[in-house]
Amino acid sequence: MAELHEKKLQFLEEMANKIRQDIISALVEAKSGHSAGPLGMADIFAALYFHILNHDPKNPSWPDRDRLVLSNGHICPVLYATLANAGYFPVEELMTLRKLNTRLQGHPHRKSLPGLETTSGPLGSGLSQAIGMALAARLDGKKQRVYCLTSDGEHQEGNYWEAVMFAGKQRSKMNNLTAIVDRNNIQIDGFTEDIMPLEPLRQKYEAFGWHVIDVGGHDISEFVSAVNEAKAIYEKPTVILAHTIPGKGVSFMENDFLWHGKPPSPDEAKKALNELRTLEGRIKSEHE
Repeated sequence: MAELHEKKLQFLEEMANKIRQDIISALVEAKSGHSAGPLGMADIFAALYFHILNHDPKNPSWPDRDRLVLSNGHICPVLYATLANAGYFPVEELMTLRKLNTRLQGHPHRKSLPGLETTSGPLGSGLSQAIGMALAARLDGKKQRVYCLTSDGEHQEGNYWEAVMFAGKQRSKMNNLTAIVDRNNIQIDGFTEDIMPLEPLRQKYEAFGWHVIDVGGHDISEFVSAVNEAKAIYEKPTVILAHTIPGKGVSFMENDFLWHGKPPSPDEAKKALNELRTLEGRIKSEHE
């Protein structure tokens, strides 16, 4: 991984903002889809695809690429927008999100689009898939790393904790696995701690034998440092608890669980895009 210097950090922050704008544009065109989660994860996806991951958009099936598993497939607008900006397919294709015969389905379908490692929809399954990929890499003598993106809400699934437990048992073979939890505290019916409390989440992972790192999910430097720390842990898997704001960057969406599973109207999209475009100038001025 290259050094995260000031100009690169500015680029990543600007790319995260661009990804957010593309998410809004795609969702309002689709007239359906999830808003809050994708907006909240834009900083992390920008950091992953434009700084951290070892990947090649011109050769998506490159055997030595790092693997990224999106377990919470409903936030796929952020994955699609990131892949498009990284060069996996034309950015203009984002406007086909959720439409008939599109490659950009409402939940990712692995064979539909370059850059997708798994098909995801049912929550709680992605970590098991990522564990299989990580073990396979070890058996093949490969050095690639596996990253699994998960939601906090899917921690309410029993099969998710089976995977956490299994990885803890195989801990010495799992140092190439990093789980990244979108700890935004919401799900479709409300706040996670009201519906099914998850805390103390750190202590639960530690009890299963994982190395745990808490980060601010919108601080790209802090997230990159956490990934570097995960690479230095040789005796166990790592989970990064990324504390994010759902709907980040759009004031009327932030921290409102009602935006978990709905798109903006045309008027709301216009307002959202205006806010994000204003943020562009703020990012530039902060790095001058």
